[in-house]
Amino acid sequence: MKIQEEAVKENIIKRLSRIEGQVRGIQTMLKEERDCQEIMQQLSAIHSAIQGVSRLFLQEYATACLIELDDQEGKTPDPKLLKKREKIVQEMINLLNKAP
Repeated sequence: MKIQEEAVKENIIKRLSRIEGQVRGIQTMLKEERDCQEIMQQLSAIHSAIQGVSRLFLQEYATACLIELDDQEGKTPDPKLLKKREKIVQEMINLLNKAP
């Protein structure tokens, strides 16, 4: 599966680059023996950032898989059905966002 939307792909890469920088920052903080609370705040921020990019990727992946269902069956996707599928995926992601 490939990410169809170039803008989404760029957004994911940008987020991952930011996370990479945060991880390097924590390594520096540890070497500098910074305060534990500061380090934990950064680790928490990384955790949230990873969850966010994971959800974005999941949304794109799920949508693409649902669209491919029609392609595998040789059908032309019905625009109304595609919208409905996208809505279902979005609702699933929203529910996931509410989970602890």
